[in-house]
Amino acid sequence: MNKQTRRSFLTACSAAGLAAALPSFYVQASDKSGARLPVLGPGPHTYECVHDWLVPPEGLVWGDTHGLCQDEQGHIYVGHTVHKSSMRGEAVVVFDEKGRFVRAFGEEFRGGAHGLKLRREGKTEFLYHCDINRCKVVKTTLAGEVTWVHGYPREDANYMEHPIDFVPTNVAFAPNGDFYVGDGYGSSHMLRFSLTGKFLGEVAKPGHGDGEMDTPHGLWLDFRGEKPLLVVADRGNRRMQTFTLDGAHLRTIKDEAHLRMPCNFHTQGEWMVCPDLDSQVCILDREFNVVAQLGDGKAENGEVGSRRGQSRAQFTPGKFITPHDAIFLHNGDILVAEWLPIGRITLLRRT
Repeated sequence: MNKQTRRSFLTACSAAGLAAALPSFYVQASDKSGARLPVLGPGPHTYECVHDWLVPPEGLVWGDTHGLCQDEQGHIYVGHTVHKSSMRGEAVVVFDEKGRFVRAFGEEFRGGAHGLKLRREGKTEFLYHCDINRCKVVKTTLAGEVTWVHGYPREDANYMEHPIDFVPTNVAFAPNGDFYVGDGYGSSHMLRFSLTGKFLGEVAKPGHGDGEMDTPHGLWLDFRGEKPLLVVADRGNRRMQTFTLDGAHLRTIKDEAHLRMPCNFHTQGEWMVCPDLDSQVCILDREFNVVAQLGDGKAENGEVGSRRGQSRAQFTPGKFITPHDAIFLHNGDILVAEWLPIGRITLLRRT
């Protein structure tokens, strides 16, 4: 994306005060090496916190760790921008379910790897990459072979009549094959496409009212209720919104006490995990109530992004800085990627 646009956005988002606190739980445990691990979360949402659980192979250095997904075989995919000092340029790194390096690909996404989602289509799984440097949505095989690329949405009159930026941040998938794109770092429109990439129309336009967006950063299809919902992390407005699959607005969810800058979503069973750029990872129930704030580092971190220049030794153990993506792994653990120029992938291991 345009880096100045992102900086301006983060500067404009003043830190909201935490008006109320959820029950917290923070003790110490030991891993197999005897090292002390922070333990986060209340009751059924208790996790051991293992920072830097995934590390890139020799010669490859994390940049901003932006995207995560896991395929049916258990392989974990990490999308990152690649650090300027890196001798290798692959922006997508693959690990097995034990955290062992498998392969890496995607040098073309260096500097631009952002949203990363996976979908099964027939008998095959595909990756959808949102490239914020080249301003494209790219569909590839799990090995990185490109099947199609979609750039500037010229079919949309809003983009053609008044030329505006298009910088897609993430996608979500409907059961019929359609997919939705959040133009999060461009002009805050939310678009809908067919499986083949044909433009089907807009779901939302920029603004601050119900059904309008300011940085639609992450999208997810939520199947936990009676009917599937499109859930959007309306990050610039510091809230979530839900829509029907046809794009009708249903609900605006704003909880300044517990949910500050939602970035993305992932569900497993009855729970939803939401990485919050303002220093925490939240767990939400079916009604989108926040039931746990994991690793809340707001008190230690100050303004969002202010610790991005620090080294790993300066980070506070057990506290998040800038969670950007989070997923439930198949075994129920949570994996968190943070927007940090030296990257960080944290495993929250269920206790």
